[in-house]
Amino acid sequence: MDSLLEIAFAARQHAHAPYSGFLVGAAIECEDGRIFGGCNIESSSYGLTCCAERTAAFAAIAAGARKFRRIAIATDAARITPPCGACRQVLWDLCGDIEILLGNAQGDTRTFQLRDLFPDPFDADSLA
Repeated sequence: MDSLLEIAFAARQHAHAPYSGFLVGAAIECEDGRIFGGCNIESSSYGLTCCAERTAAFAAIAAGARKFRRIAIATDAARITPPCGACRQVLWDLCGDIEILLGNAQGDTRTFQLRDLFPDPFDADSLA
């Protein structure tokens, strides 16, 4: 198993998902080799919940990282679980067209480029 995905699975163990029970972990790799983990953190007001992908990306940004290579996302769902639409937007804005590595507890993996999951994105060029 890819080491970045292993870190995402470890981060998944820290998820706070008392409402959905859907534990997600993520690990984002910076261009300088640093890796930041994240997990989903739910709120009883669902709109205030933060996904694992954004938690990892925000931790990296808060630590000063600005360039990224890839992100791994881990769940125990039977089906590989790609990022939600909000995470796709945030990842595009913060990371650009990075590699997305998805994995589940059954050992299934898939790799995408973000542009394949998020074609024709709204971004800074849209605001020009």
